[in-house]
Amino acid sequence: MLRNIPVLLEGYRLMVLEEPEVKTRKNEKTGEFEPVTDFEGAPQYVISVHAKPRKKADGSRGGKGDEIRVTLETEPQEEIPDGAIVEFINPRISHWENELNGRAMSGLAWKATGVKLAG
Repeated sequence: MLRNIPVLLEGYRLMVLEEPEVKTRKNEKTGEFEPVTDFEGAPQYVISVHAKPRKKADGSRGGKGDEIRVTLETEPQEEIPDGAIVEFINPRISHWENELNGRAMSGLAWKATGVKLAG
């Protein structure tokens, strides 16, 4: 599978839909939610943004956007409120595949080193 493919997002406007928060995962044994950490034990964060193509040079619309959830490897160094326009530091995607109840599933996982306010 392809992992950590760099992504260029300069042609997109990224608006925060959900502020960054610590990423959690449900522990199947206890039923409790626990923080997700990297291999060194540092907490991971998650943020939801609406990625929409910027207007074209002729002023016409760039197209519809889509919501993406991005895992952040570091805690944001500034407040990132809902509605803010942001940029990702070192954004990349990884392809994943799973089988659930005999049904094949696949998709893209988004990750970035960090996030900052645009401009």
